Amino acid sequence: MSVDQRSFRKALSQFATGVAVITARGEGGDAIGMTMSSFNSVSLDPPLVLFSVDRRALSLPAMMAAQGYAVNILARQQEALSNQFAKALGDKWNNVAHSVGHAQAPLLDGALAHFECEPYAHHDGGDHVIFIGRVVRFTAADEGEPLVFFRGKYHSLHNQSEPVWPLPIHY
Repeated sequence: MSVDQRSFRKALSQFATGVAVITARGEGGDAIGMTMSSFNSVSLDPPLVLFSVDRRALSLPAMMAAQGYAVNILARQQEALSNQFAKALGDKWNNVAHSVGHAQAPLLDGALAHFECEPYAHHDGGDHVIFIGRVVRFTAADEGEPLVFFRGKYHSLHNQSEPVWPLPIHY
């Protein structure tokens, strides 16, 4: 069965996701960073997370060789940062405030959460490589709104003053 890639991608865009920038240090010490929405938790014991990288990504070989990496969960006000790291070439690190985490992976200032990881496994994911990282440290902000990606655009979450309970259930 053949799947129309454009229609498939459009259907996948119906799933709202957060936005993360994955960072690492290359073998030569250069900082690597790429925006993605393919981040997910895998396991609590051991603490594992995953993300996937397109096989055509210029930084894939450096990511595969990295001694560790960080998952930086972006806040709503970091849309420009998301766009900066989404570009294939150019100076992604221009004016980017960060500190250094596990295996020298950059931790982006202002992110809602950081997951500092050591490589655990790589798996074939078709036109992507699936990275599974073992979390060695993490931090999470107490406040802040996430950067959300839905139907090919950034969105905001609108907090209601009161939660709607119980949630409607349809059979």
